[in-house]
Amino acid sequence: MKNPIGVFDSGIGGLTVVKQLKKIIPDEHLVYFGDTARIPYGTRSKNLIKQYALEDARFLLQYDIKMLVVACNTASSTALPYLQERLDIPVIGVVKPGAEASAKVTQNKKIGVIGTAATINSASYPEQIKKNISGVQVFNQACPLLVSLVEEGWLDTEVTRLTLLTYLDKMIKQEIDTLILGCTHYPLLRHTIQKIVGAHVRLIDSGEETARAVKKMLREKKMLNLSGRERDDKFIVSDNAQKFKEIGSTFLGYDIDHVEQVDFEEFLQTTVIKDV
Repeated sequence: MKNPIGVFDSGIGGLTVVKQLKKIIPDEHLVYFGDTARIPYGTRSKNLIKQYALEDARFLLQYDIKMLVVACNTASSTALPYLQERLDIPVIGVVKPGAEASAKVTQNKKIGVIGTAATINSASYPEQIKKNISGVQVFNQACPLLVSLVEEGWLDTEVTRLTLLTYLDKMIKQEIDTLILGCTHYPLLRHTIQKIVGAHVRLIDSGEETARAVKKMLREKKMLNLSGRERDDKFIVSDNAQKFKEIGSTFLGYDIDHVEQVDFEEFLQTTVIKDV
């Protein structure tokens, strides 16, 4: 099935999910929408996050996508069932795959989760983890400063290390053996985080686990593209395409040739987004 896969995030972090998708299902065509005009989602109310997520999804439906990947932990935590009820295509988020992976690998049943305030406050990761393993202890920590550090390119500076140590100190003392990177920006800090928590702690990249889950779902639904890649991936943002293009290369590991900036307000004004 040649139709593209739609991927959206509140900004640029979802490119870490794109990177994993390209690695695991390289023949699939991706259309990525970063809602950079309305970032961040992590500080918004639940109702507003749901509204934004539905609007992002409707925008991507214009491209005749066969599946939607919510490459945003905040939106996945808050709006995933809401989207699944309203869309006629498969919708997959980043929370469930990451939670399931952590339940499989933990040995002492002590799992840590770091993410935005909205993701942590939603308790979505603990809920999913506890569906897969009994007697588990889940330790949550909101890390609001990390996104800015990543976007500044401060991946292994003294400031970053001290910030991580402050956030992770309690988890380390609780002797977690597994840590979920519950924000799409955090995989860029993987090596620094690993040094802070120690080599014995297994880090779970929700983007990587999501890409595996996408491939599995496509195969089960017989929707895999078996004819080979025919088109380049498409990257679209609602604001500041140049910044997205510059920072995006860090997230993907290669240069983005073209980023299209759209007038998202105009799209919203001319499109009826039905809450049905």
